[in-house]
Amino acid sequence: NAGCGPKDFPELKNDAFLLACRGQETPHVPVWCMRQAGRYLPEFRESRAGKDFFATCRSPAACCELTLQPLRRFPFDAAIIFSDILVIPQAMGMDVQMVAGKGPTFPEPLKEPEDLLLLQSKVDVIKELDYVFKAITLTRHKLEGKVPLIGFTGAPWTLMAYMIEGGASTTQSKAKRWLYRHPEASHQLLKMLTDIIVEYLLGQVAAGAQALQVFESHAGCLGPVEFQEFSLPYLRDIARKVKDQLKESGQDVPMIVFAKDGHYSLEDLSQSHYEVVGLDWTIDPRSARERTGGKVSLQGNMDPCALYAPKERISEIVKKMLEGFGTRGYIANLGHGLYPDMDPENVGAFVEAVHTHSRHLLNLK
Repeated sequence: NAGCGPKDFPELKNDAFLLACRGQETPHVPVWCMRQAGRYLPEFRESRAGKDFFATCRSPAACCELTLQPLRRFPFDAAIIFSDILVIPQAMGMDVQMVAGKGPTFPEPLKEPEDLLLLQSKVDVIKELDYVFKAITLTRHKLEGKVPLIGFTGAPWTLMAYMIEGGASTTQSKAKRWLYRHPEASHQLLKMLTDIIVEYLLGQVAAGAQALQVFESHAGCLGPVEFQEFSLPYLRDIARKVKDQLKESGQDVPMIVFAKDGHYSLEDLSQSHYEVVGLDWTIDPRSARERTGGKVSLQGNMDPCALYAPKERISEIVKKMLEGFGTRGYIANLGHGLYPDMDPENVGAFVEAVHTHSRHLLNLK
């Protein structure tokens, strides 16, 4: 229908998040939360009740509604599209189910290198993941320019780990076995994933995404040497290729890399073509600033469990975090996603504390 394609989007009213991504001055420190559209919200649980998880992901209207829910409650400075990183393995022909109490499950994970032949080698990303692009375009219109919309993807190593483990794993030992025993096949799979991810992210920008985040959620299972070989080169490739392609059409979209528990690689990540490096809570803000040498903006990194604290304590924790990071080139967030049993009231207290304390610190300047 006319007027709802990926153009003629409403004008952006609050660009603090995009300015912070580029290290420019902002009226306050922008804030959003990973998994802000999540089960901690009663309205989210109600919308999702009795519906299959991936069926929800394939419904642009449902994704749009879930993306907007947290913004009706809290003055977040960005929205992130509701979707899942595992839509990519699905597009490659793998079966993925969301099992209650267990999480994402692959009934037939990859076991040996010859299983790579079972994957779709040439994925028509625009066709297979069309539902994500439609959700982004619809949400951009429905946001009415309130805040920017972030698109995202899982990173190659993280997706590979899921595809081999067949679900969540604390050690990722099946996937890591591939790295040590089948390094060539591992690189073959990582490259396949990288190519699809690049197209997927470009499709998200074409659909209306105003920033992109790459989630390397399983970085912490790798040591520095394996990270250098099996994760970092692909993370760099993704940013470089996406940026080169966008440049050709005169576009420029900030990109965030979040390698959870990958602090051994902070210096490298800050020189990987991403404007922003996301941090988990195990990194001290001041040391992160020193180690990244002002080359990038930083995002994070309050321990999500701090949201179990009383509101006054949350306010103190936020104040200390802001003093550590400073107010320039900084986006406040948690060091991981919100957990389902968290109190929305405390999420509101977190957002308010970021805005209040950062305005105070900026006024002191």
